[in-house]
Amino acid sequence: MVQKRTLVEQELKRLASTQHGTLTLAQILKRPEIKYSNLPNRNDALPEDVQEQVEISLKYEGYIDRQEKEVSKLKSMENKRIPDWIDYTSILGLGAEAKQELSRVRPETIGQASRIAGVTPSDVALLLVRMKAAVAQ
Repeated sequence: MVQKRTLVEQELKRLASTQHGTLTLAQILKRPEIKYSNLPNRNDALPEDVQEQVEISLKYEGYIDRQEKEVSKLKSMENKRIPDWIDYTSILGLGAEAKQELSRVRPETIGQASRIAGVTPSDVALLLVRMKAAVAQ
């Protein structure tokens, strides 16, 4: 597993630094119609599973980056404390079930609130907006 990861990282670096015309090999491989096997100057000595991982890593790089940022953002919100004075029934747009469950449970953090049955991600977003608006006043 460690060896595979090392081979993938080395090949990604090589593709990013190897020019073919005006583009790097990494830029060429990002194109949807290009497979690693079609790549000029490919490394045929690499195991097939490494070639496949290199291709996936490059083609989905933007999506993976966005997901990692989203996870990081959620982790930072996980421990954000909810003030005791929040009146869930007064938050416009919050679903009836969310109002009821949040008022009953009185979660201490956003992470706890997000794990309550009946509380949707949009309910949590509204709660965050309400908390932010209160701080701005």
